[in-house]
Amino acid sequence: MNNRIRVMLTTEGTYPFHQGGVSTWCDTLVHQMTQVDYIIYSIIMNPFVTQKFDLAASTRLIKVPLWGTEEPSEHLTTPFSQVYVAKRLTVDKVIKDHFLPLFISLIEEVVSPVKDPKRFGLILTELHKYFQEYDYKKSFKSEITWDVYKKIIMAYSFNTGERLAEPCVFSMIQSLGWLYRFLNILNTPIPDINVTHSAAAAFCGIPCILAKVQNKTPFLLTEHGVYLREQYLSLAKRGYSSFLSTFLVRMITSIADVNYHYADQVSPVCEYNTRWEKEFGVDPKLIKVINNGVSKEVFTPGTKSERNKYPTVVSVARVDPVKDTITLIRAAMHVRERIPDVRFIVYGSVSVPEYYEECQALVNELDLKETFIFAGHTDNVPAAYKRGDVIALSSITEAFPYSVVEAMMTGKAIVATDVGGIKEALGESGILVRPRQPEQLAKSIITLLENNDLRFAMGEESRQRALNYFTIEKVLDAYLKSYRHLSLGVEEYHNLAFSVKRQRLLSEKGYALLSLGYWEEAIKQFRLAVKEVPGSPAVPVVLTEIAHAYNNMGKYDLAFNELEKVEALSEMMQNEKTA
Repeated sequence: MNNRIRVMLTTEGTYPFHQGGVSTWCDTLVHQMTQVDYIIYSIIMNPFVTQKFDLAASTRLIKVPLWGTEEPSEHLTTPFSQVYVAKRLTVDKVIKDHFLPLFISLIEEVVSPVKDPKRFGLILTELHKYFQEYDYKKSFKSEITWDVYKKIIMAYSFNTGERLAEPCVFSMIQSLGWLYRFLNILNTPIPDINVTHSAAAAFCGIPCILAKVQNKTPFLLTEHGVYLREQYLSLAKRGYSSFLSTFLVRMITSIADVNYHYADQVSPVCEYNTRWEKEFGVDPKLIKVINNGVSKEVFTPGTKSERNKYPTVVSVARVDPVKDTITLIRAAMHVRERIPDVRFIVYGSVSVPEYYEECQALVNELDLKETFIFAGHTDNVPAAYKRGDVIALSSITEAFPYSVVEAMMTGKAIVATDVGGIKEALGESGILVRPRQPEQLAKSIITLLENNDLRFAMGEESRQRALNYFTIEKVLDAYLKSYRHLSLGVEEYHNLAFSVKRQRLLSEKGYALLSLGYWEEAIKQFRLAVKEVPGSPAVPVVLTEIAHAYNNMGKYDLAFNELEKVEALSEMMQNEKTA
């Protein structure tokens, strides 16, 4: 019997296509969690990004590009015949009868300042089911859909209680375009798994929610940074109109909220993040902090005999506004006034080119070309830490950064800003300073560079703390226990999941026969589909198709009877949803 756990690990703009802390975390799980078979569900910007990480042999990869495709189904393995049939079936009547009611509910949930995450999850699930039958592009880009969207947005624009700023046509097109692109996730089938695991309370959590609602698959949510907070911080720099800014905030809030609502376990990487989760109503009993950890064999201390030619401060961080490299540059100016031969070296890729240019301009302006060095990305991170006498981090926001824990494991003295979970990591083994305070940062660096005994003592203390709390073994053990705990009881839902799949197959046969005009044969397949899972949310749709077949046969009384069943069943399901 195969007792390995199947886990769908969902990511957004990170693993396995981009470097960074989240990708490091994912790669550790994928390669070292030997009891688990992973399916990586990776949401990427476009299909042309280069894969940066090699996957384990047992790992499967699902890529979902949001931009860069003409057809939303390009990333799927769906046969052309099935795509063709879906497009053919997606006529105006289908859009009006089946898509628009869900679309209207979706838009109302997104733009409303008052959120109902349970309802939102059910809407997403029903849309996902719809797109397994009908065409995504034709549904979203129909003139019928656009007309309805305009009416809803304008109604909210003039509603003083829930007011959106009045949009221009361009803003309405762009906002609908965001939904069209981001929700392409709903066009992607969900694999058969035991547990889902999202790397953020973001759009990458949607596949986990779909699996939870449809198959009752347990959902583990890990939070590295707080997604909603990070989006708030970046929004001010995007230059959007008032309407687009409000729309985006409400959409992201809906997504974060629905993730928190459906997660069976929420595991932030630090205690700092739990205050956001509790604010969103997550039951404290469901919150289990799992800190990041690193390998004590890879990140080993250097020796005291290893001396730099110059006093050296190392920062391992990408060049990005949230890392506040500008403050580190200004701190370097103050340190050089006291220690003229000091060197600052930043190891990290450039994530925001405009910001890098700003940093370079400041280096030139302060005449720090010999003092402050951008070394770029390094594949040998342990060696980068060993090169530093002091490790510095000047971020304005963090979760539980690998750069701090890695530096601790190498036995280095650390000066870092007191943001996010950095204090939880360092404890008393490093020096914390306020963010955006270059003079304070410089003073702490000078203290460590001028006092060898203090520097070595802090380095040894940080190494011991990392060994006690932040080893990779502790992390792997915590996640394996979580997977096993969550997957208990999944087997009792296996038969239901199988029945749901069979219901879908029978429905597909019915639609194929219906498109060919074989009404009686189609009705037989639809009847079998209803019998397979009588309580399925798909049943009203199937009954409607049976009514459609009877109507085409001229059996209007039978068609009317089926529609009465649909009305009664829909009313009952709606009452259950709102209960």
